[in-house]
Amino acid sequence: MGKHGGAKTRTAVCFSDGVIFFAGAFMSLILVWSYFSIFSPSSNFTLIGFRRGTEPAKCSGFDMQFDPEDPGSFYDDPDLSYSIERPITGWDEKRKQWLESHPSFKPGSENRIVMVTGSQPAPCKNPIGDHLLLRCFKNKVDYCRIHGHDIFYSNSLLHPKMNSYWTKLPAVKAAMLAHPEAEWIWWVDSDAIFTDMEFTLPLHRYRYHNLVVHGWPSIIYDQQSWTAVNAGVFLIRNCQWSMELIDTWKSMGPVSPDYAKWGPIQRSIFKDKLFPESDDQTALIYLLYKHKEVYYPKIYLEAEYYFQGYWIGVVGGFFANVTERYLEMEREDATLRRRHAEKVSERYGAFREERFLKGEFGGRGSRRRAFVTHFTGCQPCSGDHNPSYDGDTCWNEMIRALNFADNQVMRAYGYVHTDLSKTSPLQPLPFDYPDETW
Repeated sequence: MGKHGGAKTRTAVCFSDGVIFFAGAFMSLILVWSYFSIFSPSSNFTLIGFRRGTEPAKCSGFDMQFDPEDPGSFYDDPDLSYSIERPITGWDEKRKQWLESHPSFKPGSENRIVMVTGSQPAPCKNPIGDHLLLRCFKNKVDYCRIHGHDIFYSNSLLHPKMNSYWTKLPAVKAAMLAHPEAEWIWWVDSDAIFTDMEFTLPLHRYRYHNLVVHGWPSIIYDQQSWTAVNAGVFLIRNCQWSMELIDTWKSMGPVSPDYAKWGPIQRSIFKDKLFPESDDQTALIYLLYKHKEVYYPKIYLEAEYYFQGYWIGVVGGFFANVTERYLEMEREDATLRRRHAEKVSERYGAFREERFLKGEFGGRGSRRRAFVTHFTGCQPCSGDHNPSYDGDTCWNEMIRALNFADNQVMRAYGYVHTDLSKTSPLQPLPFDYPDETW
């Protein structure tokens, strides 16, 4: 079984074939590369030149032009299938062999993450739906770019029966096979928004676990509620255990001939389940409840920070209050006010963590920003939101959350939204903001 993982992808810089460098330029390049290597030892910066005959010459980092045919890999096995209906066996060994034959991807592989998200294949019925989904995708791309994660977006069904909330399982399995270099696959629902762009996942906490999901053991085992976990955001290790979990998990989904029976079974245990058919979230809770000894030791129920936070408990006055708290930190310490390149944003997030937030619980009432704000029940694409709240409230709060997150991104570009309810235009920042006023 694999160890925990997720490294980061960096820029590939290619020089044209046949270019001859002067000795001084070459030495300057070596000095720059050496400096980069010393101060960014975990980086995957790639420098590729070309020898005569267009043979690629890798200097450091990922060699994305190297894929040996001899020996082959699991990709050459005609019996291996990406389909959710066909199980995968021996996956840990297959991944290990692939990494052995692609050695440039081994350094940092234990911390490498690929994010997977997606949306429906058809245009949205809600007039503002496509705009909101585009903004939500931009939000995820921004987070991944800042933290060096790859991202895959799917807007197609990978199995005709696995639709609605079940679409994630075929997409996650396909991503595991497509990315043997990644230790973790991170599923994030389309309506989940990153609202703390500095926060990094505490992967060391999950080193003995294979699935991370937001939830509470007491609500599973004492209250038997279908809201005990939220399966809209989860981190799953790219290993054989996870392949087998997906096989078991999907056996309660539409692809199973027994699908119709699972809804009533789930509702007989989890009395508060809202709809009659089997869903992915209740199916996961069912596995934890009925087979605790099998699954609980390997599933981390994260509740110490907002791995995903229900939006009703996050919005309102929270954005204004937490913005002021973070600005106060920046007024107190000039390091956080210093202008910097986006590529080194993690350094400043780590500084804030150590200086102001170390040991701070990440739930309601915390000084922390909510990591992920999940607009569960809003259904921005269809518009068929939960009737217990107004649709305009959903859309307006999504826009405020997106602009709140975008302010954290755009600081590196010299601009911010002064009004979270308005996406454009942005205001240029004074030099020593927020110590220097507008």
